[in-house]
Amino acid sequence: MPDDTGSNPRHPALDYHEYPKPGKLEIRATKPMANGRDLALAYSPGVAEACLEIKADPLTAPRYTARGNLVAVVSNGSAVLGLGNIGALASKPVMEGKAVLFKKFANIDCFDLEIDESDPEKLADIVCSLGPTFGAINLEDIKAPDCFIVEQICRERMNIPVFHDDQHGTAIVVGAAATNALRVAGKSFGDIKVVSTGGGAAGIACLNMLLKLGVKRENVWLCDIDGLVHTGRDDLNPQKAAFAQDTDLRALGEVIEGADLFLGLSGPGVLTQDHVKAMADRPIIFALANPTPEIMPDDARAVAPGAIIATGRSDYPNQVNNVLCFPFIFRGALDVGATEINDEMQIACIEGIAALARATTSAEAAAAYKGEQLSFGADYLIPKPFDPRLMGVVASAVAKAAMESGVAARPLADVAEYKDRLDQSVFRSALIMRPVFDAAATAERTIVFAEGEDERVLRAANAMLEETTDAPILIGRPEVIATRLARAGLPLKPGEDFEVVNPEDDPRYREYWETYHRIMARRGVTPDIARAVMRTNTTAIGGVMVHRGEADSLICGTFGQYLWHLKYVSEILGGGAEKYHPVGALSLMILQDGPLFIADTHVHPEPTPEQIAETVCGAARHVRRFGMEPKIALCSYSQFGNLDCDTGRRMRAALDILDSEPRNFPYEGEMHVDSALDVDVRERMFPGARFEGPANVLVFANTDAASGIRNTLKMKAGGLEVGPILMGMGNRAHVVTPSITARGLLNVSAIAGTPVAHYG
Repeated sequence: MPDDTGSNPRHPALDYHEYPKPGKLEIRATKPMANGRDLALAYSPGVAEACLEIKADPLTAPRYTARGNLVAVVSNGSAVLGLGNIGALASKPVMEGKAVLFKKFANIDCFDLEIDESDPEKLADIVCSLGPTFGAINLEDIKAPDCFIVEQICRERMNIPVFHDDQHGTAIVVGAAATNALRVAGKSFGDIKVVSTGGGAAGIACLNMLLKLGVKRENVWLCDIDGLVHTGRDDLNPQKAAFAQDTDLRALGEVIEGADLFLGLSGPGVLTQDHVKAMADRPIIFALANPTPEIMPDDARAVAPGAIIATGRSDYPNQVNNVLCFPFIFRGALDVGATEINDEMQIACIEGIAALARATTSAEAAAAYKGEQLSFGADYLIPKPFDPRLMGVVASAVAKAAMESGVAARPLADVAEYKDRLDQSVFRSALIMRPVFDAAATAERTIVFAEGEDERVLRAANAMLEETTDAPILIGRPEVIATRLARAGLPLKPGEDFEVVNPEDDPRYREYWETYHRIMARRGVTPDIARAVMRTNTTAIGGVMVHRGEADSLICGTFGQYLWHLKYVSEILGGGAEKYHPVGALSLMILQDGPLFIADTHVHPEPTPEQIAETVCGAARHVRRFGMEPKIALCSYSQFGNLDCDTGRRMRAALDILDSEPRNFPYEGEMHVDSALDVDVRERMFPGARFEGPANVLVFANTDAASGIRNTLKMKAGGLEVGPILMGMGNRAHVVTPSITARGLLNVSAIAGTPVAHYG
């Protein structure tokens, strides 16, 4: 383990790579290997069937093997970023890291292959021989000009995508950043002058991409360590020679005059303040050398305040990071069986990345980069790597381009459906929430948010307007809401895009406090108290709005204690002809192996048998809203009558109540959680239970148990919560918890936006 005595201090990065298990990757089986039958299917004799199918039709390999989702990251370690020629073995941590990024961002399996071969043609021969194993090849950190040779040979001989990320990945992200930088500066590719330093693989690829985007070759000026690349030089490889200028100019300082775009992929300090002064108005400076750029952003802005700047560093805006590109371009290419990654696919990738930056920033990206201004402009030209929308937007654009350009061996039937599927793989709640969103789309409902100044609420409201037919109402001070919308980079305008209720100055204030007083007059609330409540208590204000029919449902609870909010919801919206009352709180936990509902997590600390039975019936109704058939387990410390304890007695009494009349859903209890979820355990304890398979709803005899299970699944099992859903209030109110995210609020708003007729 790490030495914490101080006698042998270590770098945290070394500990990260060594503990608790060396390296960053491992291989796991995707099929069961529990018995002889599994072994016979996985290997001999069953494996022969898959082999014969592939021999008869090679295109079936992605059906029966992992090849269709397997990429090789290949390097000989001759040009590792920032480290130079460190050799194949020393490059392995970098290549493992690249493989991890493939898995993290695009769920692509990846083997890193470090090949000890410096001859580019021999290296290409080795890579080509790996074709049967992989669905695509990512070449990485191979020095120029060898990288050009290796890629060209492999692309000619292999019928799968071969992509040198140092070249094309960088070029794609630079292309996206340049697209948006020119939009901000009011310039166009066809008119600009480009000056570049660095004639390596990435630099040449970026210049070639800029030509494809419309830059004129005569307007490109390339400098390397020996000065300007010009026609009089005899030391140029073919890639550099393509950009040679016929001129007497020789130095960077001579050619930078009037440049619109500086592209640096060279070294620190190459671009000076005098150079920046000589550039055109509103210069675009991409200083991408790492870790120290060609000029520091602050130094550039000191002499050109309007400069639009990108670097390769994460501590400045506009980080040009290849992770914006390579996972998603490979995802799209693999999913359509592309035989190559062509220009059309790369330009589609550029357009997708650039368009995403111009769209409203996602709540997930904002949460990952809290405190940063993520609003399109000079300091936000390209999305952040943790923006979850990249997968759906970029991969689907790439797949579509592959199909349209004729290189897709397995074309998609429906690109829009494919994008939805990708989104669902990133937003784990998307798939299970689909029936709820579909039902909500059948009616336009108005949802009032009690904590309208909260940024999560603002993002949820923006998403509601983009993705649903529901209309949000926000309770809060208009000036505060406007300020926080601007800070979050959201395009909404209070009073125009949504209604704002200002508790400090709303023209309906008198009507609201009088309504609240009428409801509460015989419960000790005087007119003075009613006036005070309607000035300060946004949950009560929202409840009154729903009571008066000015909103269909209330969402509250992003801060404060659950039962405090529930008190006002119950008082204002409970009772009436419909006899609304809180039945229980139901939390949907989305786990790796599927959904699991937990109740009652918040409402009744020690429910009576009648309340438990009511919770069971309410849970059954709500589970069906998600397109699922409920199988409900009544959980307690006692198991099928083996203990005479309080929870067991209450669960048995609840079972009697449920048995007193026919139910249209299966339930069973009382039982332990393992009996509810493990069929074998249940069969040993109580053969012939009322439902088959694992339960999908667990109802507990106290909130300690229900809430404890809910929080354990969230914190230790990676469970994603939808809810809590407040049952029994006719969908007129939902009380959430302070840990809820913006997407969680969007999910609850969809639940609130579903007409009661859809679920009873």
